[in-house]
Formats: sequence, structure tokens, C-alpha cells
Amino acid sequence: MGRLDNKVAMVTGAGGEHGLGRAIARRFAEEGADLVLTDVIPTGLRVSSALKPGAWGGIEAVADEIRKRGRRVITEIADVRSAAEMAKVVSRALEEFGRIDILVNNAGAPGSLDRTLVVDLPEESWDTVLDTNLKGTFITSQAVARSMLERGVRGRIISVSSQWGKKGGARRAAYCASKFGIIGFTQSLAQELASAGITVNAICPSAAETERLDHMGLRADGSFDAQQRAERIKQTAAATPLGRIARPSDVAEVAAFLAGDAAEYITGQSINVTGGGVMH
Repeated sequence: MGRLDNKVAMVTGAGGEHGLGRAIARRFAEEGADLVLTDVIPTGLRVSSALKPGAWGGIEAVADEIRKRGRRVITEIADVRSAAEMAKVVSRALEEFGRIDILVNNAGAPGSLDRTLVVDLPEESWDTVLDTNLKGTFITSQAVARSMLERGVRGRIISVSSQWGKKGGARRAAYCASKFGIIGFTQSLAQELASAGITVNAICPSAAETERLDHMGLRADGSFDAQQRAERIKQTAAATPLGRIARPSDVAEVAAFLAGDAAEYITGQSINVTGGGVMH
């Protein structure tokens, strides 16, 4: 018996080879859930080939992994910034499965867009980060919450924020603003949906070994330096009390807990997965 037997979970941003979305989807399948997977491009986020050169099958490869675990899965290429596209995803999920029990808002903007000083930050970069991370969380949560309320589902909404949703950082203004916003949105939505038995929580990871960290290897001229990436990760790990950066599986395990019955009395929370790097 799995913690999520007979549940249907929707995970956005699930196509990355090393991403949190893939790890969460696989963990949910291991716990017995059927999956609805989305990503904005078939191959998921790719900044460079730093982690593993070669082709990656993207969201369909993740779907195949889910099927091999004996679970049902549907995939959709959709942009979380578009209410129409996310409404289409929810509609198809309801047609296929009849309901959505769990939503994980994982989709995020590429990690290099706002890594500059505010005085130099292009407006379009600000808009892309805020629209993807924050507006996308709103749009998707709204569509799924409506389906839960209409069907009397005592569901779970889980959004991926960040340790940078709890502290500001230079050259991260748009990212911090979007992740702080997710925490505020989580607290507000948790209060609105509590009477229906729907919990709403956020997970706040530290740096995790995913494609998003490829920005650590970007030189000033835009070229990629794998050694620079590795050295910066090593420095980040050394500054973390538990001595390493996060693994996608660390985040997936917390998501699986929040999605299950054992977490039914937890709502409006923003849970750190930072190895002790952030404790508030």
C-alpha cells in the first residue's frame, strides 16, 4: 500500500532530466499515484549539457518511467503563464481521471534570467521570471482548486518556492520577488481553501543538483564552464551545515509527505529543505 494509492497528481515543469519535477513525479508513482505531467517544451529545461551530454527524451521519457511503475499518466506541453493552456490541461485530466487530488506547482523560469543588478535588469527578464514563477503558480492553482471544489476533493496544493523566498539576495531580485510571492500566495490560498479540507503548502529548497544550476557555469561572455560550475557547487556545499547541496529526491520526499494523509493538519506552511542553510 502506497501513501498516494488511487490519487491523481498533476506536476508542472516535469520534463527536465535532472529536475525536481521528474523526481517528484517518480516518487508519487512509487506511492501509487497516477500522474498528469506538463512542461513548456518537450525536453524540459536545458541551459547546457553540463550534467549529462546527449539526447534526453523529456516529458515523454518521464511518462515512460511512470508507466513502468504500473501507473497511468498523461502528458501535455503547456505554458503555466497561459490560463487557456492550463485550463485545457485540467480539462483533459478530468476527462481521463475524473479528478485531480494533488497539484505540484514546480514549473520555473530558467535560472540565468535575473542574475544581474537591479539597475541593469531588463524589464522583459523581470516579467518572464515573475510571470512563470508567480503568475504561473496562481493560474494553475486557480484552475485545479476550482476542480477540487466542484468535485468535493479534499486535495493538496504544493508549490515549489525557494530558500530565496525567505531572504533577499543580490543579483536575484526577480527570483526572490517571485519566490517570496509564492509564500504569500500559499498562506492566502490555504486560508481560503481550509474549510473545504484542501491544504496548501510550499517547499523551500536550497540549491539542488538540477539543470537550474547550470547558470553557475556561465561566464560573462555567455559561454559555459563546467569546472566553474563544479567549483561553485563545491563552495555552496561547504557553506551548508549538512555539507552538501540538495538532491531532487530530498524535495520529492517532502512533497510526497505533504501530499499524503499524514499531512492533513499541515497547511499554509513553507517548509525548508536546505540542509540547515536557512532555519526560519
